[in-house]
Amino acid sequence: MSAAGLSPSHPVQVLDEFGTPRDVHVAGERPLTLYVDKREIVTLMTLGSAPELLALGYLRNQGFVKTIGSILSVQVDWKSDSVAVTTSSGVEDWEGKLAHRTVTTGCGQGTVFGSLMDKLDEIHLPPVVLRQSEIYRTLQRVNEYNEVYRRAGAVHGCALCRGDDIEIFVEDVGRHNAADAISGHMWLEGLSGGGRIFYTTGRLTSEMVIKVAMMGIPILVSRSGVTSQGMDLARRMGVTLIARAKGRHFLVYHGAEHVLFDAIPEARPGHRAEANDGD
Repeated sequence: MSAAGLSPSHPVQVLDEFGTPRDVHVAGERPLTLYVDKREIVTLMTLGSAPELLALGYLRNQGFVKTIGSILSVQVDWKSDSVAVTTSSGVEDWEGKLAHRTVTTGCGQGTVFGSLMDKLDEIHLPPVVLRQSEIYRTLQRVNEYNEVYRRAGAVHGCALCRGDDIEIFVEDVGRHNAADAISGHMWLEGLSGGGRIFYTTGRLTSEMVIKVAMMGIPILVSRSGVTSQGMDLARRMGVTLIARAKGRHFLVYHGAEHVLFDAIPEARPGHRAEANDGD
């Protein structure tokens, strides 16, 4: 990978409620048009901090390219806001693969293609036992990240976790972009999803569940909420779905039989954790 990533935030001056000038940061946002073998595929709105991983993960998660070995090169050109991917033998049936696009609820407009939706019934992830204490450790560790969010806001973060280790944490203007960049990282490093946890700050829509299942990751955790389609797909593909996870609170929407409650907190009478359904 090259050093094509852009700075994720930029300094600006604003006026606060007292009319006082303040120096703050805003999150970056750039269009990045993906070309494969000189064919335009999609334009993604992104921070631009991990453009090559984003391109690779997008192609993998959409099922366009089957193996990392068939990728010859990934070249980013910010003068034209583009990334060009060259394959060794081309991609079969582009017309069929690009047909029936579904615009999803992802920030910056995500897209799922019909050819991918047709293959979801082939995915059945084996169950993995998850300890409650591991959930808490994961939530504690990811709080150490979110650097761009703390500085500028306006972004989502996603993490690939194994045990107490955060293997990679990516922030982007859309949670689906961050997920794709992590998928690209896994592809390059030859990492399987088994035994790993995927964490996101965004809501668990159908698109997020699909992407995580495509990566072979059996556990999906979010600090936000869940959609009905996201929950239905988790049931179909065997993804343990945990949401509204913050501090010592979480809700298991699917896969409770695989969660070992080994760190139950003391109950506080009349206490209910606040729902957090932020985007």
